[in-house]
Amino acid sequence: MPQSTSIDWFPLWLSLRVAALATIIVVTLGTACAYLLSHKQFRGKNLFDSLITLPLVLPPTVLGYYLLVVIGRASPVGHFYESITGAPLVFTWQAAVIAATIHSAPIYIKAARAVLESVDYRFEWAAQSLGATEWRTFWRVTLPLARRGLSSLGTLAFARSLGDFGVTIMVAGNIPGRTQTLSVAIYDAVESGNGHVARILVLVVSAGALCLLWAAAHFSRGSRLTTAG
Repeated sequence: MPQSTSIDWFPLWLSLRVAALATIIVVTLGTACAYLLSHKQFRGKNLFDSLITLPLVLPPTVLGYYLLVVIGRASPVGHFYESITGAPLVFTWQAAVIAATIHSAPIYIKAARAVLESVDYRFEWAAQSLGATEWRTFWRVTLPLARRGLSSLGTLAFARSLGDFGVTIMVAGNIPGRTQTLSVAIYDAVESGNGHVARILVLVVSAGALCLLWAAAHFSRGSRLTTAG
């Protein structure tokens, strides 16, 4: 039977929404974690850092299994979510957001820590010596100096969230029109022998990734020029 050559663009729009929400979560919580690791000393710091790094070395299927345990219907998180929304969390686009967040957060946090550590601490000390609180110093001194570097990392986090497959298919599944992201749609097209659709979607992903990498390089170059100045 001949395969349909029409393109369903729902996976693209879903992937963009999932990646955008995941990036917001990663940049917000990831920057806080990176600041904690770069500016604080506390018991269990090495363990905390190792837990953040762990998703980078575990197979996606293992991460997906852990997420199924954590957000499944039998878990406290899954039960709480279902009690509020009336529907389970797994096999939803919201689960895809969680998967994309887990997929992109470790790289962002590790790199953001390096960016925050590269900020000249003398500016932070000067601000605090003038009476600024640590919170105000972070917002008025540290963050502006690290802004371009963190923007570059945020762009990379978006690109990485956009391309997640292994964790997403474990916790969100492959439901056309509901949870089928772009990477899952490519896999589905290849499996069904629909090479035309697969090629077009691959080109779309590749072009988008190239644009995001260019933007990240632009931000990164601006960050280096700012530091040098």
